[in-house]
Amino acid sequence: MWIYYCSRLLTRLCLFPDVCKTFGSGVVQMFNGTVFYVHSTCPFTLTRFTHNRVDCDITVHRGENGLLEYVEININKIQTRILYNGTIFVEQRMVSLPYDHTYQHVFQYGTNTKLRSTVLPLSVIWSSVGVGIDSLWVKLEQELVPGMTGLCGRPDIPGQLPYKHIFYTSSKYIQYQSKHLLIQGFFFICTIFYIANTSKYITLCQENIYGYEKELYVACAFYKEIAHRCQTSHAWRTLTQCRNCPGELHFEEQGDAFVPTCSNPAPTTNDQDITSTCVCPQGQVLNDRAEGHYCVSVSACPCVYAGRNYAPREERRTKCQTCMCNNGKWICSQNSCPSRCVIEGQFVTTFDGKQYTLPGKCAYMASKGFNWTISIHFSETTSSIQNVFLQIYQVRFVCFEPLLPLYIQQEIRELHQSDNAMVFWQSSMYVQVLTSFGMKIQVQTSPDLQLYITLPQSEVGKPEGLCGNYNTDTTDDFTTSSGIVENAAEPFALSWSVGDCPVNIPKVCINTDNEIFADEKCHTLRDPGGIFAKCYDHVPTDNYHKACIQRTCTCGSGPQQCLCVALANYAKACANQGITVGDWRRATNCTVPCENNQRFDYEMQACNSTCLSLSRPDPRCGVEDAPVEGCGCMEGTHLTGGLTCTPKAQCPCHHQRGVTPPGPVAGKVCVHCSQFAIDTAQKTCASLSKPTNCTSGCYCPGGQLEDHRGVCVTVDNCTCQYSGKVFKAGQSVKTNCRTCTCRHAQWSCVDEPCPGTCLVYGNGHYQTFDSKWYRYDGNCQYTLVEDGCGREAGSFSVKVESVPCCDEALTCSRTIVLDLLGNVTLTLNEMKVTRRLQGGWASLEAEPLYSTHTVGLYIMISHLLNCMYYIIM
Repeated sequence: MWIYYCSRLLTRLCLFPDVCKTFGSGVVQMFNGTVFYVHSTCPFTLTRFTHNRVDCDITVHRGENGLLEYVEININKIQTRILYNGTIFVEQRMVSLPYDHTYQHVFQYGTNTKLRSTVLPLSVIWSSVGVGIDSLWVKLEQELVPGMTGLCGRPDIPGQLPYKHIFYTSSKYIQYQSKHLLIQGFFFICTIFYIANTSKYITLCQENIYGYEKELYVACAFYKEIAHRCQTSHAWRTLTQCRNCPGELHFEEQGDAFVPTCSNPAPTTNDQDITSTCVCPQGQVLNDRAEGHYCVSVSACPCVYAGRNYAPREERRTKCQTCMCNNGKWICSQNSCPSRCVIEGQFVTTFDGKQYTLPGKCAYMASKGFNWTISIHFSETTSSIQNVFLQIYQVRFVCFEPLLPLYIQQEIRELHQSDNAMVFWQSSMYVQVLTSFGMKIQVQTSPDLQLYITLPQSEVGKPEGLCGNYNTDTTDDFTTSSGIVENAAEPFALSWSVGDCPVNIPKVCINTDNEIFADEKCHTLRDPGGIFAKCYDHVPTDNYHKACIQRTCTCGSGPQQCLCVALANYAKACANQGITVGDWRRATNCTVPCENNQRFDYEMQACNSTCLSLSRPDPRCGVEDAPVEGCGCMEGTHLTGGLTCTPKAQCPCHHQRGVTPPGPVAGKVCVHCSQFAIDTAQKTCASLSKPTNCTSGCYCPGGQLEDHRGVCVTVDNCTCQYSGKVFKAGQSVKTNCRTCTCRHAQWSCVDEPCPGTCLVYGNGHYQTFDSKWYRYDGNCQYTLVEDGCGREAGSFSVKVESVPCCDEALTCSRTIVLDLLGNVTLTLNEMKVTRRLQGGWASLEAEPLYSTHTVGLYIMISHLLNCMYYIIM
């Protein structure tokens, strides 16, 4: 009966071409379906071939227990070695799952592990049982015929059982014929298949068992392969004592490869991702955020943030918002932290978060409102800010220079108060400004001048300048001084320059020594074990690392100082999110010396820190802004006018009549306030929208202005400029979903309905629907957009995956997968569109879901939701 049973099962094994497999103690199924047995502990080449100039070589080696001891996979000169216990080495380095490489992905696939090549239409699937690998599959996604060698053979050559590979003595097998009669009933379904050449497989079935009767995994590998082909019940595992699922999971022979988990309760699968798997009971998901294999309801799933687990309904609070764990996801309050504009040298972040680089060393209008302006002036020799000017009600209120704030040419040594603003030193490195209308400004004065602006809610949508318009929409941050939205940073920034502005800030490194220094030292911002690592989950490092390289490489004052400025900028961004990274200055050789008896601190407070604050309530205590570093006094001491920390008892007394030192003597002091105005003159059409200083020269006669072509015209006939082109008065342009008309040297724009566009190109350059750019060059398949958001009821999804070049640092193309209503899947690759219908959908012609058009190098796909995709292949 066992012989009859084996022959029926093995007949079924021959029905799946383009798959080569080896399992048990030596059963091999070739690509053409031929099955045979080979018994040896020598290494064997399973398959070897070259396709599109990419080499592939897969070698297997069995151990004394019959199972595979190791498997070696070489694809495109990348070696992957799988050991008997499931450990994986890539290029002699142990890796964990999931592992993503430019040329291959390795991930859990049901109860198995799968390696999928991105440079070959090939996948390798294996099952490790701890003491060895009991089965291994090599699957071809298309026929690869020329030059294929190895035990797997070639798919195009029909073959017979290669008897020369079978080693057996038939008289020894009779005793095993009825050994497993107990499980025959569970495989009875296999008898429905046609039986041919039964005698050829009898020996193969028994050969797998002979000599390994004590090795349960050998027999179980054979049973598992049969059960997989028969699609039979998993109950055979209990009867045969074969391996069962861990924890609370149970087996499914034909289940989804990717099981629902707390991290992904509704994974995307298709009919090709069906394999033997361990699943939770209906209505539960695997808690992959805890040790063990426990199944929970989605409502009982924990959440994860910054490496820590949070229980359901547990809250976490940050400086800006409160979040609660709900169904394994965070439900967060609105971000309460005010937006701020950051200008750190040539690197600018607008109020709405758009980041760009200034093109030239000149003067710019940083930001301006109805009754205030902030301008910056760059040094002519270095890429650093030389002056910052704050003007309120047409009066230059305060000027900031390195190490020196001035109020109308008078140095501010401690605190200045007026009806319009309060200015004071927050630490030895930062000056704080609070205006009467709620604007907060922090100016770093040492070692470089840097600017941080925070506006109140009353200013939303009102400001203009380099900092953008503060309306939570990044798409119009590049609104020029003439009122039109530019697409590039350079013309936008130049429109806000004061006077002529040469494009002279270097973008590439020309100093080899500085470049080597920058590459080595700036890596601190990306070191997973470094001092900044605890902040990586809160503040991305990409832009700060890029700024560090550029700043340090082009530094004119010594690369170490510029490095420290760049690292301090990242540390300040972390502190603004409530993350303290530790003593990073000591770790990076960036310590700050303090004068006299002051001491350095990463969170210096000006509140009640001076002798003046002892004599009256300190107004600085009511100013809340981002924490700053610098030098100040230790607790119990107070700062005097001589910048020395002194005990409270030795502080002088301040009163309306003056200052009284310790002792009986009193004196008087006179306070005088003065004002002066700044004249501006607009003599050209281009300068009507921005302030300029009045300078001597030849100008058009009264009532006329010089247009962009050098002709004197009235203001009604003034020209406008956009993207380097000159437009006459009354002419219109369409840009960024606006129609803009040139009137009186200004662009008058009307908003129009604007469809969202998401874009990806090159090595991971992405643009979101809100026009925010970022770069992420991952090696996996990623969801570009979907409307299901993890639910099963989504109407469409678009997934993209990079296809690498021979140079693994480059992306040659992308594979794009469109899923429509879960019924039709379109795969776009190499200028071809492949359609696959899901779940028996057969009425596509009667109910069309999409249309496809080719326009030049573009493939355009539209579907019934009126969504349009433009895809460059």
